[in-house]
Amino acid sequence: MQPNEIIAMATADMKKAVEYTLNQFNSLHTGKASPAMLDSVKVEAYGAVSTLKEVAAVSTPDARSIVVQPWDKSILKDVEKAIIDANLGFNPLIDGGILRVPIPELTGERRTELAKQAGSMAEDGRVRVRQARRDSLDLIKSSKEDGLSEDDIKRLEKDIQKEHDTYIANINEELSKKEADLRKV
Repeated sequence: MQPNEIIAMATADMKKAVEYTLNQFNSLHTGKASPAMLDSVKVEAYGAVSTLKEVAAVSTPDARSIVVQPWDKSILKDVEKAIIDANLGFNPLIDGGILRVPIPELTGERRTELAKQAGSMAEDGRVRVRQARRDSLDLIKSSKEDGLSEDDIKRLEKDIQKEHDTYIANINEELSKKEADLRKV
């Protein structure tokens, strides 16, 4: 495998790890309504399990509520049950052909709990970035037989470490922002 291919693969894997972590952060609610808060909801309807986005439109008319409008009104009860079963702490209310999901005010205890959860999500992301680095370094070591010199190997390892450090710093920066957002009343 060529050195630039190894670096490109490592960068892509690290970028995916950061994107996954940021996506996880979006599932934590900070007291402000966001359609991403319901991304983990799975609805059982028509004999199959689907994501909420596949069966309904999700919007936020204001900062304190989410509105879910199923494409088919006959699955309204299924959508309500799915939101309750997702155990996100929301209590949806049926209002005609839509569901209103009021966002409860966060307590200090809940804010601390969510900050800890964000920290564990960030650590998971950092582990994924480290794994991408480890895989790349293993590929470099196996490429030694392909005629790479010691200097080339050291340079590649240094480049991959630099990428690793950049992505870890990115996760730490986003974690700081999320924790500040969670602690803000």
